[in-house]
Amino acid sequence: MSSSAPKSNKAKADSFSTKSFKPSNSFKPNKLQRLFPIVGWLSQYRRDTLINDALAGVIVAIMLVPQGMAYAFLAGLPPEMGLYAGIIPLFIYAFLGSSRSLAVGPVAIASLMVGEAISQTAEPGTDLYITTAMVLALLVGMILLLMFMLRLGRLVNFLSHSVITGFTSAAALMIAFSQLKYVFGLEFPRGHQFYETLQGLYFSLPTFNSATLAIALVAFFIMWFSKTYLANVLKKWGASPLLAGSFAKAGPMFAILAGVASVVVFDLHTEHGVSIVGDIPAGLPQFSLLPFEIDWWVSLLPAALLIALVGFLESVSVGTALASKRRERIIPNKELIALGFANIGAAFSGAYPVAGGFGRSMVNDASGAQTTVASVITASGLALTVLYFTPWFYYLPKAVLGVIVIMAVLPLIDLSGIKNTWNFNRADALTLAVTFAMVLVFGVEIGLLSGMVLSVGLLLQRTSKPHIAVVGRVGNSEHFRNVKRFEVKTNPCCLGLRIDENLYFANTRYIEDEVMAIISEQPQLQHLVLICNGISFIDASALETLEMMIENLRESGITLHLSDVKGPVMDQFRQTHFLERIAPGQIYLSTHEAMRDLCDL
Repeated sequence: MSSSAPKSNKAKADSFSTKSFKPSNSFKPNKLQRLFPIVGWLSQYRRDTLINDALAGVIVAIMLVPQGMAYAFLAGLPPEMGLYAGIIPLFIYAFLGSSRSLAVGPVAIASLMVGEAISQTAEPGTDLYITTAMVLALLVGMILLLMFMLRLGRLVNFLSHSVITGFTSAAALMIAFSQLKYVFGLEFPRGHQFYETLQGLYFSLPTFNSATLAIALVAFFIMWFSKTYLANVLKKWGASPLLAGSFAKAGPMFAILAGVASVVVFDLHTEHGVSIVGDIPAGLPQFSLLPFEIDWWVSLLPAALLIALVGFLESVSVGTALASKRRERIIPNKELIALGFANIGAAFSGAYPVAGGFGRSMVNDASGAQTTVASVITASGLALTVLYFTPWFYYLPKAVLGVIVIMAVLPLIDLSGIKNTWNFNRADALTLAVTFAMVLVFGVEIGLLSGMVLSVGLLLQRTSKPHIAVVGRVGNSEHFRNVKRFEVKTNPCCLGLRIDENLYFANTRYIEDEVMAIISEQPQLQHLVLICNGISFIDASALETLEMMIENLRESGITLHLSDVKGPVMDQFRQTHFLERIAPGQIYLSTHEAMRDLCDL
């Protein structure tokens, strides 16, 4: 229709289109703003924006203090390292990150992976163990920056939803069970595998500490009540929705205060053997150089690569979800830079690998964060905590930290996602189940790699045997559909075959065999039309197969034609002699045109 329009009208339309979609220079970020997105946000900063950022920053800081210590505890590291992980890395991300709401810091899955990786080479509690965690953060940062330079951000596409669901669910289960020893006040060595943790729990459970368990149950109740009911209760008492919501998010801090108070008042650590955190060094983290031993670093590379991929995937997923609510977008390559330098900052400031946390980021956004100034305020709150308030946590029961970790990871066990995957696609369900089982049996690294390999293998298996449909005309319309699914009209002299997959070396033999098997049942066949609307790419092997098929069909008295060929595929054909070799066969614009021309169907 547009081709028949007057030329002047077309020119006007083109002019209008160009004017409408040309970006305004006033909104185009300059070089400094592209490097530091926060500069662009600060140029439009207002007083109410600062109030929202300050409130969100304070709330997340209150949330991150107990979480940071708990996640460090999960990794087998001193609690102060979890606090350090929320200071320098958060400052760095605030200046380099492209997400307004992403809250960077220690996260549960990465903490588990860190603990799994460094416990293979060092004993928990030793200087080597701590140094290894810092080296791991440096390697993670370097890998993320290398991924940026090589534009490898799309590597995370190989982590399918099924792999991620199986991995996170199994990892969350491992994390939850690993913390039960602290909930029950048990003593047994850290297990490298899930079955070792179960074994330790089974044999040690009769010796549980009743006082420790009581503290854990109280902490669990406080956190559950705060999350579920506290906001509504406070609103009924006349509190504003903002104040009620803020108090509801501080459940972990309330649990810590209750735990510390109970230990101090009833002298539970000496009278009843309740295990406490003890001394936490005061003061800001010291910058220090890390030892370089090539063999040591190389041995940590596989774990660092997986931690980098998982952390980047979690960060980008959360950041994208939050940005879409504002009708904005984050820049994945920019996130690689920000997260890379954040991890390098963690390495040289006494911390361990960091990423964007799902729960904290959601709280940050829900609390009103408008820019990464909220992260600066959060980091400042953590810095004040390690400067002045660490003595307050001396009597903090380890059981409370265990409950905080368990409450944080339970939502990661996605039962509804597992059920939906099973109902929708059994192959994806198999990937999920295998990933889940392999993580529990062999550990997070082998489990994640197994899931990735299986998902790629199933993809190759599906594409190597593509769906091929014999089609016919629906009534007198221009639509052609599968003869097995619709009442259609066909002609024995002309056959339409639709191939619903790209053509490449792994499926060309299958396609050739299937096509020849179908036409062997069509004795009157004179024309074969391959419908290519499902084909976006053809490799050299597939092109050679098509040319051989032309010759084989010609010897049988059948002419091959193509229809609905996409532009990129047509460009490929024009660069070869294929258009000459298909003659007298033709390439039709549509299946309707081919069938009308060849067999008057």
